[in-house]
Amino acid sequence: MNLEYRSPTADEFADVLRTTYSAFGEELKDDDLERDRALLPVDRVLAAWDDGRPVGVTASFGFELTVPGGAVPAAGVTAVGVLPSHRRRGILRELIVRQLEDVLSRGEPVGILWASESLIYGRFGYGIAAPQTAIDAERSAFAFRDDPGPRGSVRLVTAEEAAAAFPPLYDSCRLERPGLIDRSPEWWKHALLADPEHWREGAGPKFYALLELDGEPAGYALYRVASKWEEGNPRGEVRVTDAFATSQEATVELWRFLFGVDLVTRVKYQRIDPALFLMATDPRRLHVSVFEGLWLRLGDVESALRARSFTDGHEVVLEVADDVLPKNAGRYAVGPSVARTDADADVALHVADLASTYLGAFSFEELAAAGRARELRPGGLARASALFATPLPPSVPHGF
Repeated sequence: MNLEYRSPTADEFADVLRTTYSAFGEELKDDDLERDRALLPVDRVLAAWDDGRPVGVTASFGFELTVPGGAVPAAGVTAVGVLPSHRRRGILRELIVRQLEDVLSRGEPVGILWASESLIYGRFGYGIAAPQTAIDAERSAFAFRDDPGPRGSVRLVTAEEAAAAFPPLYDSCRLERPGLIDRSPEWWKHALLADPEHWREGAGPKFYALLELDGEPAGYALYRVASKWEEGNPRGEVRVTDAFATSQEATVELWRFLFGVDLVTRVKYQRIDPALFLMATDPRRLHVSVFEGLWLRLGDVESALRARSFTDGHEVVLEVADDVLPKNAGRYAVGPSVARTDADADVALHVADLASTYLGAFSFEELAAAGRARELRPGGLARASALFATPLPPSVPHGF
């Protein structure tokens, strides 16, 4: 094949996007095209062209990712796909490598993504950075431990009211938890609050719930109800799509409301805070499942490490391997500052595994126990874990 790799023109955008949907066996709807035109800059889309026809695509959004102690520009990788007629020919690798080089030129040292298949991205240097915890809970079995009783109130609002009330609540939470990303007004309008029929997957319309404590907004939830009846009895489910609260008390009241929705037997959410597991009197009935969640790629190791903070402790030297972006390979002294060094290394690991520690999801000892890191000097793993430790595990962002 004699392939060409380039961004589409504005007129070619729809055909390129249709290629991605075809790669997933789906149909591009008008609502999807409108959303992606509003959210996805054409120059952040890269396609492989065979005789003038797009056969493979990758793209990225420009986000700000919360990291321990701060935030870093990040490329939100999306729309990755190759047509069945052109798979197993190296197109995906070429697209991803070119994309990594492009986002680095934009000053984004980190890439993040949700993987359609978990076996794809590790070979390109992505690591599991924020595991995803989901629930498929039994509504009737849910109760809070040491419950002091309800406070505050919840009211259903319109999408227009939600557009004004919800973003400030999210923003107050975002910078407190590594793993979350910023949300532009366009994201709220076209992705989070929008409710096209074909997004519902058999459920009803999206509801917008606003929690108030002492008369002030304190949390919100977006959810749908999938109604179902068996032998005259309700067997529906609440499908939560987004939920944030500004305090522990607000979290309790928000979930009290969601577990109080009538005519359902299940409550489902794909990105639950693990704290809910500790709040429940019968956590087994939450039916918790864990997935690999958010993947992260350190495109510029030195810049990415400098963007986050570290706890007090002794300096550690990391020896990092990177076979996709060899310029990252080398030794890094991490402590009060971050710099390349020729000093002897304390720990050796691959860039994908360093990504698993970046937001605080895993310790270096956990990596070593899995065969993903090697201690080169006594105490190296413990010193590295102490430096990278975070008070709470990372959260996971909305899908993109």
